[in-house]
Amino acid sequence: MGHKIDIPLMDRGIVSVAGEDAGEFLQGLITNDINKVTKNSAIYAALLTPQGKYLYDFFVVDFEGQFLLDCKTENIPGLIKRLTMYRLRAKVTIACKTSTFAVRVMLDIDSRDVSAKAGSAKTQVDSVSYIDPRHAEMGERTIQLIDKNELSSPAKTLMEKNRAEYDAKRISLGIPESFTDLIPQKSLPLEVGFDELNGVDFGKGCYVGQEVTARMKHRNLVKKRLFPITFDGEIASGTLVTAGDIHAGEIHSAQKGRGIAMLRLDVFENGQLLANGVKVTPQKPVWMAV
Repeated sequence: MGHKIDIPLMDRGIVSVAGEDAGEFLQGLITNDINKVTKNSAIYAALLTPQGKYLYDFFVVDFEGQFLLDCKTENIPGLIKRLTMYRLRAKVTIACKTSTFAVRVMLDIDSRDVSAKAGSAKTQVDSVSYIDPRHAEMGERTIQLIDKNELSSPAKTLMEKNRAEYDAKRISLGIPESFTDLIPQKSLPLEVGFDELNGVDFGKGCYVGQEVTARMKHRNLVKKRLFPITFDGEIASGTLVTAGDIHAGEIHSAQKGRGIAMLRLDVFENGQLLANGVKVTPQKPVWMAV
C-alpha cells in the first residue's frame, strides 16, 4: 500500500470556456482533440504559436456544460488574451474562474501502480476529479468549487513538504513543468514529449501550429529531447551540459540530485556529460519512445 498525500496546487488556476461554439472553438486551437473531453474523460493539451512553439499548456475537463482549463495561474491573463484574440464571432464566453475553483492532487508517492487509466474522470455535484492524463503516477487531480464557509489554510510547512514530494515525483518521471521545462515561444511540443504524454492528437483536424508539429513528427526532425537526469552535486536550472567540447544541452528542473535536462539526441548516450563539472546521467523514462 502506498503513501497518499493531498496537495493543494496553489499555483494553478481555472479558465472557463463556455457557449454553444465552445467545443468547435477550442478544437481549432489546441493540440488535442476536444471531442475526447466528456464527463468520464479529461485531456492534456497546449496552445501553440503559428510557428508551432509552445505558449500555454493545460488540462481540460467538462463541468456543468463548460470546459474548464486547469493551468498555471500566472498564465491565465495571457491565455485569456490569446483565446479572446481568436474568438472573432464565435458564440463563446471566456472567463477566469480561479476565485471560484480550487485545484488539488492526491498523489501516491510510493506506489508504481498505474492501473487507473490516465485521463479517466468522474464528476460530483461540486467537483471534477481525474487521473492525470500525462501519466497515471502523477495522481488524481480535483477541480472543486470553493466553499467559502469551509476555507482553511493547510500548515505552510506541511504544504511545502507535500509540494516538494509532488515535484520530486514529476521530475523522476521526466514530466515537464510550465516555465521551468516548457519555455514559451521556444519549446517545441515533440521535443518536450507532448505527444507521448497524451497532449497531441495527430488524427484531428487543423489547429494553430499543427503544420510544423506534424512535419516534425512525420519527417523525424526531433533532434533534442527532455530527459530525467541524476547527478551528485549542486546544479542550478539553466546550467549548460557539455560532452567534451560539445554543447550537449541545458539543465531545466533540478531538485536534490535529480532533474530534467534538454539534451541533444546525438550525444546524450555517448561520452560523459557534465554540468558545471558535475557528472550528469540521463535516463529514458518508460513512456518515451526515443
